[in-house]
Amino acid sequence: MDGAELGWELSTAVVLFHEAVARRLGLSAVDHKALGLITRRGPLPAGALAAELGIGASAVTALVDRLARAGYVRRVTDPGDRRRVLVSADTGHVPDLSDIFAALGRDMSAFMADYDEREIAAITDYVTRTVAVLKAHTARLASPGQD
Repeated sequence: MDGAELGWELSTAVVLFHEAVARRLGLSAVDHKALGLITRRGPLPAGALAAELGIGASAVTALVDRLARAGYVRRVTDPGDRRRVLVSADTGHVPDLSDIFAALGRDMSAFMADYDEREIAAITDYVTRTVAVLKAHTARLASPGQD
């Protein structure tokens, strides 16, 4: 299998895994990834969330509305600037997915143990650089007129 085919297989597997996790929560994959950002990075202004996801203001408003209706997030006043609203994870309602991700982590660790330090360094470099390239291309595609 060549690099392009392998990349396509990996990309498809990752997207379908996250879509399956999202469906468990009654969400789309984008909604699930947004919830992950909000949970990991703390309360965020909607504009920062939109920028991180590469979506517009109206799309992020609809996304936050869906997450709020599902009980996963709430809008709170920014304590540093009372004029601004932040999107915060509702910690009492954020789903516990630890069993899903613990099993995934165990399975990933099991096969990663077959690699030595040099190989792990190469894999880490490859994944880190792939993420950077994907983020750059995502930003380019999300910017109007930037083909």
